[in-house]
Amino acid sequence: MSGVLEGEILRTLREVNSKLDAVVAKLEVLERNVSRRRVLKKPSVAVDVAIFTPRGIVLVKRKNEPFKGYWALPGGFVEYGERVEDAARREVLEETGLEVELRGLVGVYSDPGRDPRGHVISIAFWAVPKGGVLAPSSDASEVKVFEKLPELIAFDHKEIILDAIKSAEKSGFKCSVKL
Repeated sequence: MSGVLEGEILRTLREVNSKLDAVVAKLEVLERNVSRRRVLKKPSVAVDVAIFTPRGIVLVKRKNEPFKGYWALPGGFVEYGERVEDAARREVLEETGLEVELRGLVGVYSDPGRDPRGHVISIAFWAVPKGGVLAPSSDASEVKVFEKLPELIAFDHKEIILDAIKSAEKSGFKCSVKL
């Protein structure tokens, strides 16, 4: 082999080695980020809304799992960049056809096991209808006003409903829901 050829091969090997070092460095960064994501899992944020009418409380019958066929408060996940109050009004309109006035914050429900899909923190409100027509959505097989609570209630929504009744009545609102 000539000295020129050996020099070219050596130069090429150094370039390849340099590029491989850069690739390895990028892979190490990716690996750290993936590991960090596993460690820093974050819960999802949802909203639930107890809507009180003169005849009772509005509930939706779930069309999908989890809790398919159970009654639930209207609600759902907060979208990125969305205020929780806006998410609450949006979810109610999507699931029930009603426009609502949010009257109060009921509470924050954060038990990591409250939702079988994963760790979901729910911010619950109570509200009254201010417009719209009661109609089920694609997520609900039925929407109905209950004077007396049904037996099959999804998630921890019975607890939220009881807290919502207390919160509403504490503010002077008369709830017509029988327990």
